[in-house]
Amino acid sequence: MSNTTEELAFTSLDPDQIDRLRRYGRVREIPRGTLLFQEGDTNLDLFVLLAGEFVLGRIGMPAEDELDLGTATAGNIMGEYNVLTGQAASLHCRAAVDSEVLAISETGLRELMAADNDLGDLLFSVLVARRELLLAGGLVDSLTIVGSRHASRTLELVGYARRMRIAHRWADPEDDPSLYDKVVEAGIERSELPLAVTPTAILRRPTVAELAAELGLLYRPTSLHIHDVVVIGAGPAGLAAAVYGASEGLDTVVLDSRSVGGQAGTSSRIENYVGFPTGISGGELAERASLQAQRLGARITSPASCRSIDAVCDGFRLTLDDDSTLMARSVVLAVGVQYRKLPLDRLSEFEGAGIYYAATDLEARVCGNGPVTVVGGGNSAGQAAIYLAQQGATVTIAIRGESLTASMSAYLIDRIEASPNIEVVTRTEVTGLDGDGHLATITRTDRDTGEETAHDCCGLFLFIGAIPYTDWISELIELDDKGFILTDSAVTDTVGAQPLAFETSQPGIFAAGDARAGSMKRVAAAVGEGSSAIRSIHQHLSP
Repeated sequence: MSNTTEELAFTSLDPDQIDRLRRYGRVREIPRGTLLFQEGDTNLDLFVLLAGEFVLGRIGMPAEDELDLGTATAGNIMGEYNVLTGQAASLHCRAAVDSEVLAISETGLRELMAADNDLGDLLFSVLVARRELLLAGGLVDSLTIVGSRHASRTLELVGYARRMRIAHRWADPEDDPSLYDKVVEAGIERSELPLAVTPTAILRRPTVAELAAELGLLYRPTSLHIHDVVVIGAGPAGLAAAVYGASEGLDTVVLDSRSVGGQAGTSSRIENYVGFPTGISGGELAERASLQAQRLGARITSPASCRSIDAVCDGFRLTLDDDSTLMARSVVLAVGVQYRKLPLDRLSEFEGAGIYYAATDLEARVCGNGPVTVVGGGNSAGQAAIYLAQQGATVTIAIRGESLTASMSAYLIDRIEASPNIEVVTRTEVTGLDGDGHLATITRTDRDTGEETAHDCCGLFLFIGAIPYTDWISELIELDDKGFILTDSAVTDTVGAQPLAFETSQPGIFAAGDARAGSMKRVAAAVGEGSSAIRSIHQHLSP
């Protein structure tokens, strides 16, 4: 981590900057020994120390052994990026002497960022720099995951932490078998792994939703509040809608059933997105868009899966899987698509334990330099194969057709042909799976001869086309015969007037991205659709 980032993370404000901040907060007197905040607290203010001194600490092991992590003095900022996200605090702050602080709420911070660009940008940059330090291990981890790389639940938790940019450490007993003994000594059964350890709790075999709740990342809507727009899906289209909606003053909430980035977020490299001549990973692009949306005022929550949408009065009631509800004046469906699955025996058994639908650094770590097979001939398959090969794996691309030229971009084909550890096998299908707890071998069948052969395989990556995630909404809006959402001029079953651009058959519900019928299925196109949908929403909301 560069000194510049470290210096920015611990910026001290001068008297003039503090005076400019006073109108956005309130002064609080904090007696000596008082906890300003502690581990597990959520919905925290941002604090600026006006006078006195605070000690930053962490619960120790055992709990009574407090870890001293430093001190804060006058002019110092006390707070992290969780001021904007609601994530639970990972440390505590105690007044060493009688002190005085300026407390700035999330609302006050957003007012500041809108009204005072220079100072708002500085505070936002400080919060982002602190998160970068956390992610790089420069401060403290807010989460430790203990679990085997061969357990699908472990990979779900680690994948969520990475995509949501949560500072964490992954302790894998496959790398250090003594961890199993330590777990048993702590009174925990091996069958209860993986563990998610936070400063205030030990979760045994938690779901992603349970972990998110513990970290304070689940949004709890207020039924009386009506949002201007709720965006369902946090892929490129949904994030673009969030950025443009929030920047134009709309009360914007984004819900995603998994995590920020969508399928594009799992791409190892996007090389044809305008403005990035050397390419950018899908995860980094999603991270930048997420930061931008949150800085502008959008609230992003994950996991949050929408179960149904009902038209009520002049808006919509959205019901989530946990039975909570949100009210919205408009909705953007950026729900994306799901990769198809092969009809194979034992497929579900090996999902997350050798069968994957994304190729990120997480899957690459699991597979190491072993033999892997990528099934599919599109760009996603090509990007995955190249990335895995770059990480040291021996890669086989298996396709049903005669060549890659019919479905893959030329620049990817050139790279595949130039890679010494990628082989392309044509007219081939994967027809069998085998392994004990983790995928070990696959059966490949020649489509012309019917010959079956067994091959070692520690990772099978499936990129064989996709289906839209629209079954749950099919009774409210019109879909085409493949399940994609019809919009504007393609709509035949209109409720009222001709739909606006990107509007569905239900007035007030818009669609953008891969799930929309006729979309290009490219990141740049999805970003354009998400932002354009907001223009139509303004027209819809105008009296």
